Amino acid sequence: MATGADCWRPGAAIAALRARAELLAQLRAFFAERDCLEVDVPLLGGAFGSDLCIEPIVAGVNGATGYLQSSPEFFLKRLLAAGSGDVYALGKAFRNHERGARHNPEFTLLEWYRCGWDEQRLIAELETLVLAVLGPLPSRQLSYAELFIAAVGLCPHTASVEQLHQRATQYGSWVAASRAAALDLLFSELVEPALPAGLVFVYDYPACHGALAVVEPVSAGYPVARRFELYCDGVELANGYRELTDSAAQRQRFEAELAERRRAGQPLAPADERLLAALESGLPACAGVALGVDRLLMRRLGADTIDAVMPFSWPRCN
Repeated sequence: MATGADCWRPGAAIAALRARAELLAQLRAFFAERDCLEVDVPLLGGAFGSDLCIEPIVAGVNGATGYLQSSPEFFLKRLLAAGSGDVYALGKAFRNHERGARHNPEFTLLEWYRCGWDEQRLIAELETLVLAVLGPLPSRQLSYAELFIAAVGLCPHTASVEQLHQRATQYGSWVAASRAAALDLLFSELVEPALPAGLVFVYDYPACHGALAVVEPVSAGYPVARRFELYCDGVELANGYRELTDSAAQRQRFEAELAERRRAGQPLAPADERLLAALESGLPACAGVALGVDRLLMRRLGADTIDAVMPFSWPRCN
């Protein structure tokens, strides 16, 4: 909580607010030039994603339980299934328990979907956008496996849960028997600090990290999630997928994640039946990505904290 005589003041300087407005205009111009439709989707919904790493903010709505959305993804996919064509949303998203120099429970997210594209084509467009905002930077693509093996000494796709857990318990005991949690902990502790400078696109994630992505085998014989993340100077900026379009497979993955949440004592919500109905009606083959606008602006301005690029971060609101 911000205290003192100046606690009413915004975190961002007026020059930073102008830079923020310029960035939002630049992002919208980028998609207008590329015939991608901006859509205004709800911030409040009756379901939330089952990702173990994301906690929802709950709201009471007309006697029912609602959730501030952590991403516009489910609404955007319903529009895609309805025949919208390429779409994007630029607005607020919400995640509980987010705090720190690069986190805020309310933040600005840019998310877009391209019909008929795979993740590699979307990576190329994301690279074009980010370099247009930040200027020239070295850029490379590296697989999750090659980074993980170099930093951890284990293959993330073939190592046993016991091997991963043994390595992960050096950094935290909470991982228990969860493969995904052990991988997350080892990646954040050992891989992220070793990432090269500039833009790094990490691709082909372990299958357990692809709840909303196409999962398919590679030539080495193990399955990978067609997911990618973008890091800039070691800071995560974006997360994308070649999207899963099979409603039955998506239901199975939702049920598996809900079972994990139940075991971990995390909040539960039913699967989003409207999203599943949209997939059943025919979601077109597509790829989508979400980009953190506040972090992008931090990098553009050289800011050390998210508070410095927002009018009012949460500590200035409560």
